[in-house]
Amino acid sequence: MITTEEVPLAFDEAAPSYDWLVARNPGYHAHLASAAEALLTALPEGSKARVVDLGCGSGASTRALLDTGDRAGRTLEITGVDASRGMLDEATDKVWPRGVRFEHGLAQELGARAEELGLAGGVDGVLAAYLFRNVSERDEVLEDVHRLLVPGGVLVVQEYSVAHSRAADLVWSLVCWLVVIPLSWLTSRQTRLYRYLWQSVRGFDSVQVFVDRLYRAGYVDVEVRTAPGWQRGILHTFRAGKPVR
Repeated sequence: MITTEEVPLAFDEAAPSYDWLVARNPGYHAHLASAAEALLTALPEGSKARVVDLGCGSGASTRALLDTGDRAGRTLEITGVDASRGMLDEATDKVWPRGVRFEHGLAQELGARAEELGLAGGVDGVLAAYLFRNVSERDEVLEDVHRLLVPGGVLVVQEYSVAHSRAADLVWSLVCWLVVIPLSWLTSRQTRLYRYLWQSVRGFDSVQVFVDRLYRAGYVDVEVRTAPGWQRGILHTFRAGKPVR
């Protein structure tokens, strides 16, 4: 299994075919849209909002935020942050409106580099889709995000978790080894990232363990929901707020 330090390089290798491959995942973009909606509907009131897309990858989650904001009539200033230069290259090759920018950096550096990343003064919301299983310093990153949020701000985390269920673990393993990994080989001859995907999900926190992390980091009103379809009990969306006072 690759180490967390090697994950950005694995994403670099997979970046050219990443968008095509994840689009073969039924519901992938719909799930990102659902996570974006969970964030935006809970943000403090106002026509404008500052949002961080933490672990933005090739920009699919960034696009979900923009589209959801457009439907809600909200203007978003979005900063996408990712550790993979290859994925950021894919993101910046796309066309974006003013107010969207991308920065290279590790999630673990968010607190120390907030001013350098243009995030001084706080943000209204943070979306972290498929990020936290790649982070070993989970408590520290959650605390950094909490400090970055303005009072009443919101964090939404979308992540796979199967540690709580043998059935979910089995379904996840079957899908990875019968579909995802073979497809990655056929499309790019690169399977390292997707073998890591299988292992990292199996090693990630249970839902309750991650909820406990959120409360320890100072969040309140933690909510969890799972995805429909074959990903029920596998893919989860966590929403948590920073207290107003």
